[in-house]
Amino acid sequence: MSGLTITPASGSPDARVRRGRRRSSGFGAPEIIAAVVVLFLLGCALAPQLFATASPTAVDPRAAFSLPSLSHWFGTDESGRDVWSRVVHGAGTSLLIGVAATAIGLILGAVLAMIAAVGGRIADFAVGRVLEVLFAFPGLLLALLVIVIAGPGPVTATIAVGLSTAPGYARLIRGQLLQVRSSDFVEAARVLGHGPARILFRHILPNAVAPLFVLATLGIGQAVVWASALSYLGLGAQPPAPEWGAMLAAARTYLATAWWLTAFPGLMIVATALSTTVLGRGLQRRSREDGR
Repeated sequence: MSGLTITPASGSPDARVRRGRRRSSGFGAPEIIAAVVVLFLLGCALAPQLFATASPTAVDPRAAFSLPSLSHWFGTDESGRDVWSRVVHGAGTSLLIGVAATAIGLILGAVLAMIAAVGGRIADFAVGRVLEVLFAFPGLLLALLVIVIAGPGPVTATIAVGLSTAPGYARLIRGQLLQVRSSDFVEAARVLGHGPARILFRHILPNAVAPLFVLATLGIGQAVVWASALSYLGLGAQPPAPEWGAMLAAARTYLATAWWLTAFPGLMIVATALSTTVLGRGLQRRSREDGR
């Protein structure tokens, strides 16, 4: 009898607690699927020739408006160009715009947040008023305003999307900086006589930077959607560039007769936004659980 071990039933409280810990210790199926989609998109962006051998700009009028088939997985457009190749090569352009716009928004938001958090009451008040003015404009409207001033184009669209997302990042980063600044270890550093610059760069910033990776993951999908919307309006990448928004703009004339021209680029935009959001939410949840 001494060698017997009694294991709790599967429905016991201890077993349920262990199952809850296993679920919270790793990513679930949605996060894993999202990660696979993101890896596929990164592969398309970095090495599109591995996924699509046909040229995204090669014209074949005889194959125009071909339905999806084994020879053309996503069909062809009005010029006979392979839609699958254009979608794959468009991943690089769309993701580059999304990543660059997110980086611009994060950097500008971080600078404004640092000025507000460590610059004193006057700086905090001034930055707060600037952010309130920027928040008065919807993000996409602010991007349109920047493009009207600077002119259309993919570079301008990237900068415009980055500037329009900066106020939201600034508010979130400012709150994180203020929370870290009031923590016990920062107060201890002040008591020990550390200067403001040393406290900022050695104690506050390293502990406030970690959430930025989660913000970046969440922001890339939003930036891709906004950049595609600007291209669809003719203010970003221009046809025949293999960019998802530009592809939608060029195909809207044939929406009733060639559904695949809009369906597949649209699905890629949705998949990118959804997968980055799900992955970002998963990382956010993990960071909160690790902080407990």
